[in-house]
Amino acid sequence: MRDETSTATASAGTAAAHDGAPRGDAEGYFHAIAKAIDGALLAGERYCASYAAESTDFVRMNRGKVRQPGHVEQRYLDVRLVRGARHATHALTLTGDLAPDEAAVRTALDALRTVLPDLADDPHLLLPDTVASSRSVGAARLPASASMVETVLAAAAGEDLVGLLAAGPVQRGFANELGQRNWHETTTFNLQWSLYHRGDKAVKSSYAGFAFEPDSLAARMTDARERLALVSRPARSLPPGSYRAYLAPSAMEEIAGLLSYGAFSGRALATQQSALARMQSDATLDARVFIDEDTEGGVAPRFQAEGFARPPRVPLVAAGRLAGALVAPRTAREFALAQNGANAWEGPESLAMRGGELPMADAVAALDTGLAIGNLWYLNYSDRTACRMTGMTRFATFWVEHGRVVAPVEALRFDDTLFRMLGDNLLHLTRETELMLEPNTYGSRLLSSTSLPGAVLSDMTFTL
Repeated sequence: MRDETSTATASAGTAAAHDGAPRGDAEGYFHAIAKAIDGALLAGERYCASYAAESTDFVRMNRGKVRQPGHVEQRYLDVRLVRGARHATHALTLTGDLAPDEAAVRTALDALRTVLPDLADDPHLLLPDTVASSRSVGAARLPASASMVETVLAAAAGEDLVGLLAAGPVQRGFANELGQRNWHETTTFNLQWSLYHRGDKAVKSSYAGFAFEPDSLAARMTDARERLALVSRPARSLPPGSYRAYLAPSAMEEIAGLLSYGAFSGRALATQQSALARMQSDATLDARVFIDEDTEGGVAPRFQAEGFARPPRVPLVAAGRLAGALVAPRTAREFALAQNGANAWEGPESLAMRGGELPMADAVAALDTGLAIGNLWYLNYSDRTACRMTGMTRFATFWVEHGRVVAPVEALRFDDTLFRMLGDNLLHLTRETELMLEPNTYGSRLLSSTSLPGAVLSDMTFTL
């Protein structure tokens, strides 16, 4: 669960007082920008302002050495100006220097005013009419990035390690003309690395969270070394067919990632475009499957771009049955649904699946004989309406006999449905779940996460 040192919420219909006084450099700067927007508004105008910023250390490693250290400071502001049912948005890159940034915001508002008269009314525009201010600041518990890197390289001494560390605070803010102010700040790290053997043989690992613990890293590095030793054995080539399988949390993450593209969308479900559309009628998963949008337990902010608050938890699948959907404000207006703080693309940002009863340490023993799959990649739908997925095994996938790893396995392509994998063929879910932060850093670090168990399947179909 997210570690927070300060949280506060203004009740609906009441505005918290904000005078722009600093509460920390980043937060005070954001409130000053919001105050400048308030002062530049004309009669009859509304606005939504979404702020995103980060102060991130990036360190790339290769062959067990630091190859590219760097630091990124960036701030972005999206300002949407609204008059009646017409609206337009201007995206700005800010400097952090208040005076020129305030001037840039005023210039952006002037530009938007010239555009609005030429736009048509938006019949699906939905904005908050009450105030739900909030403040969430996570405790900064990370050592210096240089210290973390030294610990990583020491733990991997003697191995060919390639990896990336991204660490530091990330901020999100929201403001509107009603006086609503939302602030979210969290300090995290995300370490992705592989130990390389030769050719295409490597093992991939990750470690992410809010507190960097050398003992936890050491345990993961030991596991990676052990898998690397197994990868060095002669690989076994398996014919296409059906095999028992254990999907580690990192493999489950790829399946969850594919589902995140529209499967839980209120719009996609309403128009029968969701891969889970069949669950609105007769299709079910195993009764042990519970999936939520768990904002309270993730890293995402408790508000979205229009200022609607996100509930702590939105049930999506409960006891194997469809329990809800992620509904953005536009979808709510168009399809007469209740919005629940979803983003515009209605994808989860804090997806969490409940664990089962099998200790993760016993997963390979429970598999008995079959495939232990650590990673999947290149996933896509081979039949979206049936929620049939296809993809490749990646990195360290092993053949297991009688609970013992025998040999690595050459890459395989699977093609199977979610309703089989997490339905009829689900034998066990691991008791422990793993929190995994989104590693994507294209443009900026993302505040999204998944928390998933591993799964033992009685049968999984491989076609190549």
